[in-house]
Amino acid sequence: FTRISYNSCRNRHCPKCQTVNKERWIEARKADLLNVGYFHVVFTLPDLLNPIACHNPQILYDLLFKAAAETLTELAADKKYLGAQIGFTSILHTWGQNLMHH
Repeated sequence: FTRISYNSCRNRHCPKCQTVNKERWIEARKADLLNVGYFHVVFTLPDLLNPIACHNPQILYDLLFKAAAETLTELAADKKYLGAQIGFTSILHTWGQNLMHH
């Protein structure tokens, strides 16, 4: 992965300047993964809760993470779905693809 980029802005979100670094990062993360199935699950808050998130982010996001963890754990433990104890990583994203807060 080598690419010369003249007049680089060095912004980590720039597809021109950071594509090579992004690909390197992805390859490095692949080496960290276990040889098991992975699923991407998204929990979204309704827009109606945005004012609460702005004024009480710690409380609201703590509740979101707790509810998401309980939901995933309970569903995975059910023999009807997976019948297993799972592990997961939770990440909070408060912006969209256009990097605007949402």
